[in-house]
Amino acid sequence: MWSSWFNGLFVGAGLIIAIGAQNAFVLQRGLRNEHPWWVATVCALCDLGLIGLGVLGLGALLATHAGLMQVARWAGVAFLCWQAWQAWQRVRHPAALQAGGEASPRLWRVLSATLAVTLLNPHVYLDTVIMLGAIGAQQTAPMAFVVGASMASVGWFFGLVGGAGWLAPRLAEPRYWQAIEGVICGILLLVAWQLATTPLGAA
Repeated sequence: MWSSWFNGLFVGAGLIIAIGAQNAFVLQRGLRNEHPWWVATVCALCDLGLIGLGVLGLGALLATHAGLMQVARWAGVAFLCWQAWQAWQRVRHPAALQAGGEASPRLWRVLSATLAVTLLNPHVYLDTVIMLGAIGAQQTAPMAFVVGASMASVGWFFGLVGGAGWLAPRLAEPRYWQAIEGVICGILLLVAWQLATTPLGAA
């Protein structure tokens, strides 16, 4: 059981801890103090559900429905481009880039965006449902693998927003915020480009 748990922890961490749209989104919300702990919770719960479904066999089923993956691909590209445009607007208007913001968006808006950036990306399904699901299904204790991978997700997302919360008050000058939003904009556009041009089976 413990070997399956460790496998889940380290394999899950290897796939989750990478620069991508979801991590950029979580970091951005943490820096702007826009309900960051809710964002981390939603991301971790989504990972838990998707990994569990993959281990239970959904990954093999999803892999045979290319049409669904294509719909998710282009919806994800559109959403990532929209998020990148919003980040670029904040680069152009640095006065609005303040830790915590003067008017934090409503919780439901932030949670909706979190679900979109998490679920409208076929690579999320490839990593969690298909890849982790296939590895987990081969373990001697599949559920221990799910727990280990989920703990890696929880530790990463909560650590990310915690670190962002500590860092945000120390970034008082608008130029720092401009640089951060510019990097996030670039990451989102890069992920959108990769999502649009990379064959899904090659991810």
